[in-house]
Amino acid sequence: MTETTSRHLTPQERAARGRGARTKVPRSGHGDFAPALDRPDPVDVIERQSASRLQELVPIRYGRMLESPFRFYRGAAAIMAGDLAGTPSSGIRAQLCGDAHMLNFRLLASPERRLMFDVNDFDETLPGPWEWDVKRLAASLVIAGRGNGFGRAERARVVRGTVRSYRGAMHDFAGMRTLDVWYSRIDAEDLFATMSARLDAVARRRMSRALKKARTRDHLQALEKLAGVVDGALRITPDPPLIVPLDTLMPGVEREQLEGQLRDLIERYARTLPGDRRALLAQYRVVDMARKVVGVGSVGTRCWIVLMLGRDDDDPLLLQAKEAQQSVLAPFAGESGHANQGERVVAGQRLMQATSDMFLGWERVEGLDDRQRDFYVRQLHDWKAIPQADVMTPDVMRLFGRVCGATLARAHARSGDRIAIAAYLGRSDAFDRAVARFAEAYADQNERDHGALAAAVKDGRVTAEAADQASR
Repeated sequence: MTETTSRHLTPQERAARGRGARTKVPRSGHGDFAPALDRPDPVDVIERQSASRLQELVPIRYGRMLESPFRFYRGAAAIMAGDLAGTPSSGIRAQLCGDAHMLNFRLLASPERRLMFDVNDFDETLPGPWEWDVKRLAASLVIAGRGNGFGRAERARVVRGTVRSYRGAMHDFAGMRTLDVWYSRIDAEDLFATMSARLDAVARRRMSRALKKARTRDHLQALEKLAGVVDGALRITPDPPLIVPLDTLMPGVEREQLEGQLRDLIERYARTLPGDRRALLAQYRVVDMARKVVGVGSVGTRCWIVLMLGRDDDDPLLLQAKEAQQSVLAPFAGESGHANQGERVVAGQRLMQATSDMFLGWERVEGLDDRQRDFYVRQLHDWKAIPQADVMTPDVMRLFGRVCGATLARAHARSGDRIAIAAYLGRSDAFDRAVARFAEAYADQNERDHGALAAAVKDGRVTAEAADQASR
């Protein structure tokens, strides 16, 4: 039975489906994790991913992953995808983020200029077992908690609170009308008001500053940070190897060819936008381009920032065109129904987020590096704020985890059978406690994998290179 078919059953039949799944996969069974006997070498998995990337940037990826077990985890979604494929599943699917670690939940701007809290980063999005996202989130909290020196009991409280929040929110969504689920969103100001009573003075000030800072991270702030006037014209400022303008990246003929391909990408990607957004984008002209290194797991994929101007130099738009490759979930959850991987990312983001970037779209480029490559395009900065895991106290991380859990439940409820998932979870804390056990076990595995990468670098099997962290 597909998820679409199940939604045409009665609520009672859908709930029975969820409860029936417990007999095949008990909730307590989700606490088990042991690496498969034929588990691939984690360094081999990372190396296979790196094979299709820009080889001169791959050492930066390894350098970032080496810094800590948490940063390794951020870049190891492909490793965990294989591990999750061997864990129990209720058989109920939803659209997955695919990389739902805690730093992929953040403040974002809506097109209506409201500051929202939502899931972010959909490079790996694909339909799959909803439990996979929950477990990736839970394990990230344990790994971050270990890095902050939290005790085992503190980490367990954080994870159980997160999963309890997911479970409670899913029950709420199960009782809602379908349109009300889609209208649901988390406004940052409402979130701050709700959380303030549970935070100490230091945490309240830190959260207030985060809200204010997020509102400054717009296209004007990005322009000030990333561009300057050169010979009377506005140009992207070099910061090699993290930001390299096109005119210094390669010789004249090759540069002209690449510039033409990227200009064509921006022009043709506009066809994937609604008509009003196409008209808006048409009022801007391209003035400069640069290659940018982004994230941890994404380092080495082709990513371009495009500086565009509207009325004058004080009217900028910064777009990011990022390569979209096959999801790391695809070998285990099934191939995407979209032929274009950029469209896969955009479709998943629009499905899971309450509101998405107004310039979000996709396109394919033929002949780039002698092959076709898929891209998705969005604004580079638009009121975004990333949580700082390393300064969170146990109480703050517990509150943050609860918000993440509720947010993930809403994202899953938009595409999965929310009634069946809620019925499977039930009212007891059996699933919460199981996921807490899983998260601790997986954190152990992640530390072993991090050690394997460190050993591979020490032995000269792979090369790691440190890079300035300011541009991450």
